[in-house]
Amino acid sequence: MQEPRILELPRIIDPRGSLTFIENAKHIPFEVKRVFYVYDVPTAEYRGAHAHKECEQFIICLSGGLDVETDTGFRKETYHINRPWVGLYIPPMVWAAEKNFDSGSVYLVLTSMFFDEEDYYRNYQEFLEAVKKT
Repeated sequence: MQEPRILELPRIIDPRGSLTFIENAKHIPFEVKRVFYVYDVPTAEYRGAHAHKECEQFIICLSGGLDVETDTGFRKETYHINRPWVGLYIPPMVWAAEKNFDSGSVYLVLTSMFFDEEDYYRNYQEFLEAVKKT
């Protein structure tokens, strides 16, 4: 079982502004199939709170900051992401929830699969039971 981990992306710093880029399967450990971004989340709300059976994700906070709570079924960890050149890789079979949003936060999620509802564990107890079987 893989663990979530922080990955730093290439960064080009210039007096005119900074640039970060991502190349498929080079800077993150999968080929990107889907991209979405989340914004206008009230500070006290949370997002996510699910796990994927096969899908890999990479979360980058483009503006502001947030916490991502992860749970492998054996270990819980909280990551604070708030720099647009640093992201959090979330492998399959990791429960993740995004919370504690700074006002105005925007985060981008890259995924290894197209949306498939069958790939989700949305019930935490079902997720824990599945982890015990692996």
